[in-house]
Amino acid sequence: MTVPVTVGLNGTPASMAAADWGAREAVLRGLPLRLVSAWEWQPFSYAPLAGSEMPEQWSIRVPEETAAELRRRYPGLDVTADRLTGPPPEVLCEAAKESELLALGSTGLGPLAGFLLGSVAMATVAHTERPVVLVRAHEGEGEGEGEGDEGGGGEAGGDDGDGGASEADDGAVVLGIDLSSPGDETIRFGFAAAAVRSAPLRVINGWNPPPYFGHGIGDDEGRRAEAIDRVAESMRAALAPWRERYPAVEVAEEPAIGRPARLLSEAGAGAGLVVVGRRATPRRPGQPRIGHVAHAVLHHCPAPVAVVPQAPPPAAA
Repeated sequence: MTVPVTVGLNGTPASMAAADWGAREAVLRGLPLRLVSAWEWQPFSYAPLAGSEMPEQWSIRVPEETAAELRRRYPGLDVTADRLTGPPPEVLCEAAKESELLALGSTGLGPLAGFLLGSVAMATVAHTERPVVLVRAHEGEGEGEGEGDEGGGGEAGGDDGDGGASEADDGAVVLGIDLSSPGDETIRFGFAAAAVRSAPLRVINGWNPPPYFGHGIGDDEGRRAEAIDRVAESMRAALAPWRERYPAVEVAEEPAIGRPARLLSEAGAGAGLVVVGRRATPRRPGQPRIGHVAHAVLHHCPAPVAVVPQAPPPAAA
């Protein structure tokens, strides 16, 4: 069975951007597109959203209209729209299990404040077993608005957005790796994303120097150069099998001194997609965990960000 690219939809500008991004991703990968909205009945949710339209009516109309628009914009793309019942995070996680990836929208708060990851998106990213891509809407429109995944009819998909469809993903794919646990799932996703886009792949490993660097002890510049050379060699070794598997992908290895989240967020300014890993850990009720690097990149990177669950390293014998 062919698995789809799935988009969580709630009608906000950010989720509309995610829907457009998902449609283009489905075309690139030769996969169908599935739009999913989650309806969760709540007491006191009878107030009309606009005019006389009730939230439940809106939850049916918006996915159908979005699907029709995407079929018009992407002729030949197989698009389906499903309205499911249940808590949005649970519905989205279940939908993701049967998907190549899940795309959600994320709210823009401006270039200084970063981005807002709402509770639905946070819970979904933390607990899903499949890659999740967070997509921004156009910058500069509607910045600072509140979250769209709380209250009302309980619609799923993303958070209030800044307006409009997302930019075309014409830049490089940026892949962040942790050499202590590179993660085959994350590396595979990064190479595959670059391959379907015919885009270059920038692989970044950020690290902080030892405390004695910069304090006048020995030849700091020489120590830095040696350390970077060692990291570069480790990166080449980790990526060698994937270079062989994806020979057409142009790869640039970039070992750098600095905080990984900052380096990846800065690289995202000109990227089409940023890929980071999330170590899969047992779910703890009320405590979604996505890792500090992935968390920071999701809040500050301007490009779409793919968070890829990866298996934890085996326990020591």
